[in-house]
Amino acid sequence: MASSGFFLTSILHAVVALTCGALMMFYTNEIFVFSHGHENASKLLGSTPHDQLLIQTSDSFSGLLLFAIGFLLFMVAFVKDREFQAFFAKGCVLLHVAMAIWRTHFERKLEDLGRDWLRLVVGDIVLGLSWVFFLVYSWREKYD
Repeated sequence: MASSGFFLTSILHAVVALTCGALMMFYTNEIFVFSHGHENASKLLGSTPHDQLLIQTSDSFSGLLLFAIGFLLFMVAFVKDREFQAFFAKGCVLLHVAMAIWRTHFERKLEDLGRDWLRLVVGDIVLGLSWVFFLVYSWREKYD
């Protein structure tokens, strides 16, 4: 018997990843201005045309990767194997913890992104906790 919690959690994460990936690919400048302000956005977008092209290409590929991850999450949402669901959820928790550690140790040291790292770490923790709640719920379901 598969859990509906896994389906809902996977779909939620898929929608977030698909939306963020699409926004990163097509509206990079607007997202930078919205999240970092005009001054920091202009710094993040590069100063020379060559730098700007490299940054735009990198952001587009990052968005494409995030979009692909969202599509993968959407496909995984329909898997009915309980053991796979638990394994996948544990992997997602590890991924979100690793991202929070990376942001804490490296991203906060960047001058232009230093004020945003805490907000992003909290987001990583919340996303990781959604998988932890699924694991606790499925453990409770299994032993009740």
